[in-house]
Amino acid sequence: MEQLTDLKAILHSKRANIYYLDKCRVMQKDGRVLYLTEADTEKQYWNIPIANTTCILLGTGTSITQAAVRMLATAGVLIGFSGSGGTPLIAANEVEWLSPQSEYRPTEYVQGWMSFWFEPEKRLQIAKQFQQQRIEYMQKVWGKDKDLQNEGFTLDDPNISQALNLFTSKIVHCKDVTNLLLTEAQLTKSLYKIAANNTKQKGFVRQHDSIDDANAFLNHGNYLAYGLAASTLWVLGIPHGFAVMHGKTRRGALVFDVADLIKDTLILPWAFICAKEHATEQEFRQQCLQNFTQHKALDFMFEAVKKASAEGKEL
Repeated sequence: MEQLTDLKAILHSKRANIYYLDKCRVMQKDGRVLYLTEADTEKQYWNIPIANTTCILLGTGTSITQAAVRMLATAGVLIGFSGSGGTPLIAANEVEWLSPQSEYRPTEYVQGWMSFWFEPEKRLQIAKQFQQQRIEYMQKVWGKDKDLQNEGFTLDDPNISQALNLFTSKIVHCKDVTNLLLTEAQLTKSLYKIAANNTKQKGFVRQHDSIDDANAFLNHGNYLAYGLAASTLWVLGIPHGFAVMHGKTRRGALVFDVADLIKDTLILPWAFICAKEHATEQEFRQQCLQNFTQHKALDFMFEAVKKASAEGKEL
């Protein structure tokens, strides 16, 4: 039991690492999880600090041993199989995760969640609460992040403040989830336009299968956010199917709901900035992970879901 305690010593909300690996073999060796890359002349082993890791995305050309999976599960690390660039092969709009097997997670959060979930009116209230928290988080981050402000992503920008104020006022009047989703899509579309203008990218159109850098970075960054969301929900013991906004036919829909809390704030602007600067995929990924840590994205996600679970009982 001592090893179990050591590997879970760092709370998931405080963990700093997400890994995307391709063209390598993940294995357990001497009580550690390593990945092996084969250079032209030699093999190289690299350590993965699993106790400080939330999830691992295994891209093309990867394999993983059973012993490594066992250690990752012991540390509470989620595993996702993806295509190149961190975009899952299964489908463009679905996320599949291998969750660690544990029957000893708290039950209070899923019980709180289920106390409101079966009533559409209460689900709508929680969905609106998520959207309000999303805007508050954006205002907090964009109000103090100097790097973003230098690129034009500032609350002083009248276009940004107008878009956020309009969205905030519309949330209150949404009568159902469909209307709320439409309103949310309009906000994101406005933010795409602002980001494209700030980074001088003419004619940008959001297309998931497009090969331009901005679209590719948005896809990749969004899946990093999905990893954080999936980790949050696993730790709190809430199944991914009990969404408050996204599609009823998508089993991972709650992952998308929770990821939306941070996507527009931390992924969207940097996808455009990094595209403008012709950054590599790895450089963009490192920027995203730095943003997650700097702005305590996991902490925010945990608190938002826990608050919804607790307040759902009182609705």
